[in-house]
Amino acid sequence: MYDSQLEVQEERKLRRLQMMMDLVMSVIGQDKSLTVDEAAVMIADSRKAALAMFPDKELAYNLIYKPRLQRLMRERYRIQ
Repeated sequence: MYDSQLEVQEERKLRRLQMMMDLVMSVIGQDKSLTVDEAAVMIADSRKAALAMFPDKELAYNLIYKPRLQRLMRERYRIQ
C-alpha cells in the first residue's frame, strides 16, 4: 500500500511539472509584451522549480524541456 501512495505522489508531482512547463511555454509564446529577459527569468525559475521537485532528474530536464524552450525562444524572439 505504501508503494502505491508513493506512485500516486510521484504522478502528482510529474503532472504539476507538466502543467507548470506548459504554462511557461504558453506565456512565452503568447504574451507579446513579455521581454526576452523576462522570458529568460521565467525559464530559469521553472528549471529551479523542476529540479526542486525532481533533484536527480537534471539530465531528463535537459533532454525534454531545454530543447523545447530553446526552440520557443528562437522562434519568439528570433534568437540564433
